[in-house]
Amino acid sequence: MNEQTNEDDHGYRVLFLLRLKPGTAEEFLHAYEKVRWEVASLPGHRVDQVCQSTEDPDDWLITSEWHSAADFLEWERSPGHRELAAPMLACVVERRSVRFTVRRETRVEE
Repeated sequence: MNEQTNEDDHGYRVLFLLRLKPGTAEEFLHAYEKVRWEVASLPGHRVDQVCQSTEDPDDWLITSEWHSAADFLEWERSPGHRELAAPMLACVVERRSVRFTVRRETRVEE
C-alpha cells in the first residue's frame, strides 16, 4: 500500500452536479466524448470522471481534478471554454459547481 499525503501537492477538485433534460443522456455522453481529451491535454489537468446516478438517470456528476486552482481558472476563463462546454450544457436543465482544495489523499497502488 502506498499512502500519498504530500501536503505541497494538494490539488484542486471541481464537482459539477448536473440535472439533464429527460432523454438526453446519450447526447450528453456524445458531447462529453468530443471534449474530454482536449480538456485532458490542458496544463494542470489531472483527471476527470463523468458519473450517472444509480438512483435517478437524469442526475449526473462530473469531477475534474487540477494541479491548482490557477490551472482550472485559467481554463475556465479561456475563450474556448464556453464553446467546448456548450453541447453538453444544451442537455442540462440545472447545474451547480462546487470547488475544493484537496487536503489529503490516500491511494492504494496496485
